[in-house]
Amino acid sequence: MEKADSRDLEAVIAGCKRRDSESFSRLIDVYSTRLYGFFYRLSGDKTVSDDLLSELFVKLVEKIRHYHGGRFEAWLFTVASNIWHDWLRAKQRDDKVLEARKEELELGAKLKRLSGLETEVIDRLGWELKNIDEQSRELIMLRYYSQMSFKEIAQMQGMPIGTVLSKVHRGLARLRQLMEQYSHEW
Repeated sequence: MEKADSRDLEAVIAGCKRRDSESFSRLIDVYSTRLYGFFYRLSGDKTVSDDLLSELFVKLVEKIRHYHGGRFEAWLFTVASNIWHDWLRAKQRDDKVLEARKEELELGAKLKRLSGLETEVIDRLGWELKNIDEQSRELIMLRYYSQMSFKEIAQMQGMPIGTVLSKVHRGLARLRQLMEQYSHEW
């Protein structure tokens, strides 16, 4: 089951608020893949993604009682986004991340080409996502990977919707530019 219908989801959330372990298991089954993908697309690291996902589910046990309606996915991804930001601040790794990503790109260019152009383009898109600024990457992932509306993202981030639209547009333009440069290489 990829998404729970609203009545089923409400029952599962109510069970979680009662600390029912089966309800938590069901919630994890429904959302773990999307949340792992969210963390993996932001971090590019399986171990970090596993750790952040585990932390999220611990937080979920602590914070589920604070959920009082509205779109559950938006609330859940807000918690996930907060965990991501806490992790970034704790590591203070902005400069190290940029250098590591540069090295990854250089290494990636030297690696043996994968079979199939589609796989190569998808992989390259993942690499190039790391070359746009953190905030734009997160907003793009929230919009297109997590399927949140611009309005939900604006509310979650505490930004005017025009700012979100602008940042997503600029991020996509930069990503398009990077992908066009890549397409000229081959």
